Amino acid sequence: MLRTLSAVPKFAVTALIIIAIVNLLVGVILRYFVGAITDWLDVDPISFTWVEEVGEFSLAWLTLIGAAIGIQSRSHFALAVFVHRLPQTAQLWIHRFNHALIMGVGALTAWYGFKLCLLNRTITTPGLEINLAWLYASSVVGGILIVIYGFATMISPLPQGDPQH
Repeated sequence: MLRTLSAVPKFAVTALIIIAIVNLLVGVILRYFVGAITDWLDVDPISFTWVEEVGEFSLAWLTLIGAAIGIQSRSHFALAVFVHRLPQTAQLWIHRFNHALIMGVGALTAWYGFKLCLLNRTITTPGLEINLAWLYASSVVGGILIVIYGFATMISPLPQGDPQH
């Protein structure tokens, strides 16, 4: 059950990457090819303002969920200059402190994202008329995932031979 649940964010990020790529391709086709054809045929242009909105939504969700996945997989940048020379106990406490800070940033992101959702819940996007709270909900979901993954990493033992620690 937990493996299936932990695979949901990775599946979502994969789907968002595909959506972003297809959306970008559609945007280029509409802008450069369909726009030129409608100009040449002297017909009304096709509106494609929705392309920007889909790109903005997918990028926001992709970034925030992807940041949480990076914490879970320990793939974010870390500079091993000094900490790896300390005793194992000191390394563990620094590891825990770092992830407590990460959890704090995730909690702040979720809290302020929630406030933005409430503030913008009556506004819709001009092209697709999607409630703007969905855009800011990405920071709520990403922030909560950062807190969960940060906590799981914080309480886990240090990996042996990890050059980051």
